[in-house]
Amino acid sequence: MDVDAATQTMIDNLPAKTGKSLAEWFAVLDAAAPEKHGQAMALLKGEHGMTHGFANLMALQHRARSAGPVIPDGLVDAQYTGGKAALRPILDRILAVVADFGDDVEVAPKKTSVSLRRRKQFAVIEAASAKRVQLGVNLADAPPTERLKAAGGMCTHRVDVAAIDDVDDELLGWLRDAYALA
Repeated sequence: MDVDAATQTMIDNLPAKTGKSLAEWFAVLDAAAPEKHGQAMALLKGEHGMTHGFANLMALQHRARSAGPVIPDGLVDAQYTGGKAALRPILDRILAVVADFGDDVEVAPKKTSVSLRRRKQFAVIEAASAKRVQLGVNLADAPPTERLKAAGGMCTHRVDVAAIDDVDDELLGWLRDAYALA
């Protein structure tokens, strides 16, 4: 089992092993506002009876969440080079908004795209050409429109985004809906 799978298994087991979900433990740590990793560990182990392994996991996850999504820049930078470099602000804007959807958003860069997941994938962002980013979203049975086109494959719909102004309320609404369905 790789490290990411082991971490996910621990997160999945939190309610059974500790009595609270990841979000509930984040609320505990948010309220206590420990400044250092050791302070968070001491709080979780001392006041909440958490084992060392789970306390360490929670302290690390809380700090990572507070810092925002960690994105392996090498993969993303390679997607937005040359003629596609001007499209990077579109990706950055989408990621900034999606980070506020919830603590369970996972940003997973691939060689040619960036996948957004919750319990399952809800969106994919690709620098499709030097002129546009293609945003794929999973919206189940949503009817296609002139802008929200039906798609096949990993996403049910796609939206072409040519400028930062295209990341508007309508597009963000589709992203929120896809997140809610994931």
